Amino acid sequence: MDAGADTLQKALQINLDPRWYGTIAEIGAGQEVARWFFRAGGAAGTVAKSMSAYDMAVSDAVYGKSDRYVSKGRLQAMLDHEFELNLDRLSEARGDETAFFAFADTVVARSYRGGNECHGWMGVKFQASPRDEASQVIVHVRMLDDEAALQQEALGVVGVNLLHAAFFQHHEPERLVESLLDRLTTGRIEIDMIELRGIEFRAVDNRLIALKLVQLGLSGAAMFGPDRQVLQPSEVLRKRAILVERGSFRPPTVVNIDMLEAAGEKFAEDPEVAGRDVLVLTELTMANLRAGGDAVDRRDFLARADLLAACGMTVLISDFAAYHRLAAYLSWRTDGRIGMVMGVPSLIDLFDEPSYAPLPGGILEGFGRLLKNDLRLYVYPMLRDGEVVTVDTVRVAEELQPLYDYLARRGSFVGLDNYKPDYLPILSRDVLKRIPTEDESWESMVPPAVSGLIRKRGFFGYQRER
Repeated sequence: MDAGADTLQKALQINLDPRWYGTIAEIGAGQEVARWFFRAGGAAGTVAKSMSAYDMAVSDAVYGKSDRYVSKGRLQAMLDHEFELNLDRLSEARGDETAFFAFADTVVARSYRGGNECHGWMGVKFQASPRDEASQVIVHVRMLDDEAALQQEALGVVGVNLLHAAFFQHHEPERLVESLLDRLTTGRIEIDMIELRGIEFRAVDNRLIALKLVQLGLSGAAMFGPDRQVLQPSEVLRKRAILVERGSFRPPTVVNIDMLEAAGEKFAEDPEVAGRDVLVLTELTMANLRAGGDAVDRRDFLARADLLAACGMTVLISDFAAYHRLAAYLSWRTDGRIGMVMGVPSLIDLFDEPSYAPLPGGILEGFGRLLKNDLRLYVYPMLRDGEVVTVDTVRVAEELQPLYDYLARRGSFVGLDNYKPDYLPILSRDVLKRIPTEDESWESMVPPAVSGLIRKRGFFGYQRER
């Protein structure tokens, strides 16, 4: 079955179900979602109103003024306004038999001049049954087709998928997520944020939904804040200087925090960072979360997420095993300085030449991509056989040492000499081994908030009855 036939079938199924009735409001790329319901036939049973408000003055008159028209705030205003109108106008006449909904999107597709970011916000606010409290699903989409017509087509398909999933799969949130790109490919649409709210999703942890986006390949990365709320990466990263530390954080140790604090002091000295808001990120890669297998242990993931939240950290989940892919992702979304924080062992791993085999230019191409735009690596020392190893004393393979020396001289590596020497012997894996045992020395190796939460929640095998 081709994409059009399948999408029409979904639209027709909704049209023929007497429960759903509401509004479709679209700004920015035509009435791409509404037209599927009219093409399918029987739309009078589903669509109370469809509308577009392209003129900013008209849009402001309907939904209120907005600083940014393609934004989550504007989408929420559209959903709230249209949903309340349906309740006010239609509840008395048909509220006992009808589950009302409001669908909205606000997008910017390919312009005639081209070169603009093609993205948008899309959502549905709905009752799962008549007279029920409202629930809603909001997504942020990036449209990757080169032509505006193809982008509009893809947007329409995602919209129908979203409505169908909200109506018929809200009780299975993961299936809801999986169905969003039915009959599309990740080469056409990327979904880098999804948020489920309301009575039907009261048991949903949106951090797990963010993880699911990356697991499914719907997005290369997802983000959430210390308050557990999912974030749209482009909005959070825009115009900021970024300092990111990749790690297992199993659990976060005082070393992890000292690495970020020491790097933050050096980062702030960079003239390019002056006057910029600095965003500090802790990154978990899918390769690390899978730990050599295919599945992700959700309890383990949420434990790490909760512990990072206790440290006040914003978390990025990515499928970028290679550092240069992370660098490309961040640099595409900000014009600010980017710094990566790592220990000496990770720096040495960067000079593992076979790992660059997929790149035509090998290790030289890899470093070229990584250090583009003057990205810098902030390197924390390590202890080896009782000796402190720093960026100045690192040795790599003999044939690669000239490359290392060249990059060091050009300032790509910033040694963190402002570290706490007492922390150097601490290793996450040692802390992890001690947590389930009677050895309580691990507690001094992690921040107080982390040790408190591990004890309270019994993370990593800690026995709470001690």
